[in-house]
Amino acid sequence: MAKIITALFILLSLQACTSALVVGTVATVASVNDPRTIGSQVDDNAIEIEAMLKLLRDDDINNHTNLNVISYNGQVLMVGQSPNQFLIDNAVKLVKEIDGVKKIHNQVKLGTPATMSTKTTDAWLTTKVKSQLLTDDEVEGHNIKVITENKTVFLMGWVSGEQANKAAAIASLVNGVEKVVKVFEH
Repeated sequence: MAKIITALFILLSLQACTSALVVGTVATVASVNDPRTIGSQVDDNAIEIEAMLKLLRDDDINNHTNLNVISYNGQVLMVGQSPNQFLIDNAVKLVKEIDGVKKIHNQVKLGTPATMSTKTTDAWLTTKVKSQLLTDDEVEGHNIKVITENKTVFLMGWVSGEQANKAAAIASLVNGVEKVVKVFEH
């Protein structure tokens, strides 16, 4: 999600042709290492962008929650915090309406939205977990998407059961990770 927002920001902020070239190059490099087809990657990006826009348009959800939507082969992971179940249910309903969404893994928790400090810690944990997965000789780390929300690490991707278990074990050993949740396709 952060990559998409960053890419959109760059694309909208810079008017020169070079900005489009940079965004296209970054997307191409990321696509080469992704086991999904280019079409699936585009579909997942479209799901994430449409979800973000739908959630931003709903004033109650936008003003009172902290939600992130991540899609991998149409499997959608929703994470974040909401002060009540009503807003969570509305957010899930909005995302379910998006074409291409096959299943929603609702991991939104009741509570106050995460602080900037928590988000920074989560970003650091994501980096550490991803680094461990990419440097492990047995795990195909490039096939695994890592999302961290409030020290809980979510692992998504298209891997075997053995790979999923090994990745979860590696992630659980990273200092600061409190919980690991597998959201893999096999």
